[in-house]
Amino acid sequence: MFHLKRNVPSWERAVRLCLGVFAALGAFYLLPAGTLRMLGLAVAGMLAATAIVGFCPACAMLGRKAAGQAR
Repeated sequence: MFHLKRNVPSWERAVRLCLGVFAALGAFYLLPAGTLRMLGLAVAGMLAATAIVGFCPACAMLGRKAAGQAR
């Protein structure tokens, strides 16, 4: 089974999920239909996905670990 160590703390996961929901609503209602809306929805989806999974590939590339993990 594919397993990734969580590198996003719980408080940040909640913030990312809220931002993902707001970004999706903003993209859907405020952006014109087309490429720009799809890009906004993709960004919102990535924020929500990293919040749900608890793993952020960009943070992993920078060597970031969640608080409480041994360095």
